[in-house]
Amino acid sequence: MFRIFGNRHLFRRDIEPRCAYCVRANAIDAQSMSCRKRGIVPREGSCRAFRYDPLCRIPPKPAVLRGTFTDADFQLEEYHED
Repeated sequence: MFRIFGNRHLFRRDIEPRCAYCVRANAIDAQSMSCRKRGIVPREGSCRAFRYDPLCRIPPKPAVLRGTFTDADFQLEEYHED
């Protein structure tokens, strides 16, 4: 159904249930959520009423390059056959 996005990991069915990804929960602060079914719950909690909302997931931050690099470090050398 969601194949147009090409990313099965975000829309997979076997996602670990967490209130942070649930349609029925809204964030209060960094640790708690307000659930329509259970009231105030921890962000890592879950219940049987869990319904996955892929738009609630926050992707991990991209990796940071450590060290000093120049443009030459990221260029491919051309191969010449003689």
